[in-house]
This record gives sequence, C-alpha cells and structure tokens, in this order.
Amino acid sequence: MTDAAAMMPAAGTSHSLHAKAQARTRMLAIDALRGLVMLFMLVDHVRETFFLHVQVGDPMDPLTTPPELFFTRISSMVCAPVFVFLTGLSAWLYGQSHSHGEVSRFLLKRGFFLVLLELTMVNFAWNATFVPPTLWLQVIWAIGLSMIILAALIHMPRAVLAALGLAIVGGHNLLDGIVLTADSQFFEIWSILHQRSFLEITEHTRARTTYPILPWIGLMALGYCAGPWFARDADPAQRARRLLSLGLGLFVGFILIRYLNVYGDRPWSTMEDGLRTFMSFMSLTKYPPSLMFLMPTVGVGLLLLAWFQQLEGRPVLHVLSLYGGAPMFFYVVHLLVLKALYLIAVQIWGMNQGNYYGFDHLAGVWMWAGILSVILYYPTRWFAQVKQRRRDIAWLKYF
Repeated sequence: MTDAAAMMPAAGTSHSLHAKAQARTRMLAIDALRGLVMLFMLVDHVRETFFLHVQVGDPMDPLTTPPELFFTRISSMVCAPVFVFLTGLSAWLYGQSHSHGEVSRFLLKRGFFLVLLELTMVNFAWNATFVPPTLWLQVIWAIGLSMIILAALIHMPRAVLAALGLAIVGGHNLLDGIVLTADSQFFEIWSILHQRSFLEITEHTRARTTYPILPWIGLMALGYCAGPWFARDADPAQRARRLLSLGLGLFVGFILIRYLNVYGDRPWSTMEDGLRTFMSFMSLTKYPPSLMFLMPTVGVGLLLLAWFQQLEGRPVLHVLSLYGGAPMFFYVVHLLVLKALYLIAVQIWGMNQGNYYGFDHLAGVWMWAGILSVILYYPTRWFAQVKQRRRDIAWLKYF
C-alpha cells in the first residue's frame, strides 16, 4: 500500500463521516431556527418591558395601532408556533435513541418542570412579587401541559396522531362560539383548553389562561409526526423538498382562505388605505392561535428550516444554534435581566411615561434588543457548551 493510499479513508468510513456531517447539519439547522425565534421573542419582550405605555391589543387593532408598532409586534408571530412545532419534532428525535416509554417519561418530567417554572420564576420575572395576585399562564405553561399530553399521545400510530393533530389545528376554530361562564362545571377545564379567562384560585390570587392549550397540543403532535423526515437515514434533498413544498403550501393556503374571509379567524375588512387594509388582513388571533395564525407562521418556520440546512459551515448558523441549544436557559435569564434593567431604570429616571418607565421611540426597543442579544450570547454559549459536555448531569437537559 502506498503512503497516499494509507492516508485515504476506507469507503465505509467516508460514508460514515458523510452521514455524521449530514446529521450535524440537520440538528444545527433545528437549533438555529430555535435560536432565531428566541431573538425575535427578545424584541417582543423588550417591547413589553420598555414600551408598555403604548398599549397593544390582542390581536392588534389595525385602526388604532401605529404601523411601526404593528409590524414590530408581528415580527414575533413566528415564535410560539415554531417553538412548539420544534418541541414535538425534538421529542421524536429523542426517541431515535430511546424507547417510547423513556420518551414518555421525559416528556412528563419536562412538562411538569415547565409548568412549575411558569408558576414560580417566570411569573416572578413578569411581576413585582414572587407570589403575584395574578398568575399569568403563558407560553411555558402551554408548552409544559402540551408535553404532558403528548407523553400519552405518542403511543398512537403515527397516522392516527397526524390525523388528530390536523383535526385540532384545522378544526378548533369551530369551537370559538362556545363561551362558558364561571358557574359552569366545565369552566376551568374549558378555560385551560380554549377560552381565555380568569380563574379564581384563592381570595387573593387568580390565574389568567393567556395561552389556552388545545391548538398547541395539535401543533406539537404534528411536529412529532414530522420527525421521520429528520431521521438519521432520511434523504436531505427529499427533506428539503418536503419542507419547501409544505411551507409554500401553507402560505398559499393561508392567503386563499384568509382572502375568502370564511373561516379560521375574525374577518378582515377594507380600510381607508392599502397599508391599513394589509394590517387588517394580518391581524390574526394568537390567544388561542387561530388556523390563520398558525398557517403562515409554521409555513415561515418550515421555509427557514429548509434554508438553514443549505447553510452548512456558515458562521451565522453556528451562532444562532448556540442560542437555540439552551433555549430555556436563555428564556429565564433574559426575563430576569429585563426585570433588573427596568427596576434600575425606574430608580434612576423614575416613571417617565405616566405609570411606566419607557422609551420615547420604538427604535429604542430594537436597539436594546440588539444590545441584549450580544450580551446574552456569552452566558448562553457557555451553558450550551456545558450541556454538550456534561450529559451525565440529568437536569441540564431540561434547559
């Protein structure tokens, strides 16, 4: 054997290295997409912290909301749908090296952990006291409960689970007319599933079901069903075609259904000019997420995922994947940092916007979101690297 031949890898080794590179790119793309939506979320949370004096309805009112604020808010629309879909997808990927029972147990434990996190630290970060008078049951609560339910649903055949997920996502708006009052025996469960309400817990404490969970359950189930597209032996080219086709299909379907004004959200209307008409068209219901809300946001996520898979070796993919590699760590830390910054600003400058401290211009929101994304990159990178190195520490995987 010549020296040159000795330095060449065997054919099987070359195939193995290529497969590992493809798997690395696949996982990097998923983490990068998760990281990107975390940065969009950061913009929205800076807005909710330092621009709260300019009230934004839900959904945004195209008649009264300034366009620049409307489109800042709309930039965060992809966050929850993409994150929930990727949670289901990640659960399937976890199952590639674990049994169904192990996946169920992990989903149960992480789900309960997220619910507890929402009720304690996350609510503390959004309120002035550790036990606030109102517990806001938001996205982490919804993801946690959806994971708990997915722990049981994954034992269904994949086709049945996909059909159930599609039925929930596509059909839950048929339930919009069901509105229960507090004297109904099903009020609490219906409020958790599909109706935003206040739930009286004690004489001094109540909870707000900001994120009713029914459509999120369906979306997470669909993310789980998409898992085989990302299997170790799946063809990357075929996966890219599927992601592009489905992403574009969701976009086109959204435009057609929304234009017809027949189903999936409250009607849009023609306004005094084209911009306001477009704002009415895009004024979509997030709480709970309507079919019209989910179609374009998930579509954008799938298109980005297909694109990110083509960016192998690009530094931007690596940077974004570090944010997405420790999403819960980033989520908790950024809320605590925003709370600390707000309290410091109040101590220095006082309430300069009536009952709030806030920026005079929306540009301050984007500027500080950019600054914080850089500052938070370093602790998030450190934690993500610790997660990769210390797989023997079980609790790290919950972040």
